[in-house]
Amino acid sequence: MFEPIGGSAPKYTGKNVINPLAAVMAGYMMLDHLGEKEAAGLVEGAVIKVIQNHMKSMEASMMGPSTTEVGDLVVEYIQAGA
Repeated sequence: MFEPIGGSAPKYTGKNVINPLAAVMAGYMMLDHLGEKEAAGLVEGAVIKVIQNHMKSMEASMMGPSTTEVGDLVVEYIQAGA
């Protein structure tokens, strides 16, 4: 089973401020476990670049970009070949 650790954080519901990278990295772990090394590497590389280039903090509501923007950035880096 691959799932992010965190919690429900109900006070942030609907505010678009939660850090989605734990969920993305759960997907990375699944891909790696399934032997999809290239795909896993793209996800990992994308997350690293998002953290290095775009994140002010890893805390909810202090990241800089919104939840949606962080997800979109990960996708952009994956599409670019991370």
